[in-house]
Amino acid sequence: MNLFRRVIRLVILMLGLVGGFLIALVAYLSKQLISPPRQRLWAIPSDAGLDYQEIEFPARDGLRLSGWFVPCKGGEASSKPTIVLVHGWTWNRLGDSGETLLSNVSGGLQVDLLRLTHTLHESDYHILMFDLRNHGQSASGGPVTFGLQESNDLLGALDYLATRSDVDQKRIGVVGFSLGANTLLFSLPHNDRIAAGIAVQPSSPALFVSRYASDLLGPLGAPVMALSNAVYQQAGHLPLTAIEPVMAAGGGGTTPILYIQGTGDRWGSLSNVAQMAAASARSVDPLFVETHHHFGGYRYVVQHPEAITSFFAEHL
Repeated sequence: MNLFRRVIRLVILMLGLVGGFLIALVAYLSKQLISPPRQRLWAIPSDAGLDYQEIEFPARDGLRLSGWFVPCKGGEASSKPTIVLVHGWTWNRLGDSGETLLSNVSGGLQVDLLRLTHTLHESDYHILMFDLRNHGQSASGGPVTFGLQESNDLLGALDYLATRSDVDQKRIGVVGFSLGANTLLFSLPHNDRIAAGIAVQPSSPALFVSRYASDLLGPLGAPVMALSNAVYQQAGHLPLTAIEPVMAAGGGGTTPILYIQGTGDRWGSLSNVAQMAAASARSVDPLFVETHHHFGGYRYVVQHPEAITSFFAEHL
């Protein structure tokens, strides 16, 4: 009898440990979905030899956003084309440091958007870099919505650019990464001021979170993702399945869009991006690049900026 009781206690203890572990995983993933830990700014444009202006402006729904305006080589004297950089999930305006807990857990790599900014500056563009809501130094604004509400941030950036006489209002391009790519797509039906856009590894959120959880947690991924999605909805937003950038892409009008996707992205999907490209009225041929990690597609753009400068040279 004593042995039986010991076994029961051991089983209860093990179940408690497993349950506690699952709760911790659900809490971690839910936190990443709702309000990810913010990455500090680890550099400023002058570190790369660039002049810049500290700016703040309201999102279209009034939320305070922070960023930098980096004028082109000609400065502010003439009206020049402008590129808006829209960062990814859990990043900030500088990109991803590759040194966060999420990066350590998932094998994330650094993505250096300041390096890309320097290249665009050398190509005679103004550049606007800013933090999306819930990221960097911008204000908090409800759960992360993977582009749906964040589109207000990009629209606010366009409103800000409309106040500048040194910006050619007919030649504004956008490069969005991950969450930023979705943000670009969700903003297209609500404005006609984006002359051309590049969407780097956009993804349908439900698909992305499912693949992300499965890659990190294996068989535990599906139940943890389901519970995290339930917590996400309790935090006050739509289910992830209701946030669909494929549908937004179809409302992009005549804006030319270049989609870029890495073949080795375990969290995204080539077919998902191909769907978005097919839905876009003026999508150019998608650029599928050979990679070996989710971050490979982002780093490709930074390391091969000619992929975007040639696109903008044609369409801006």
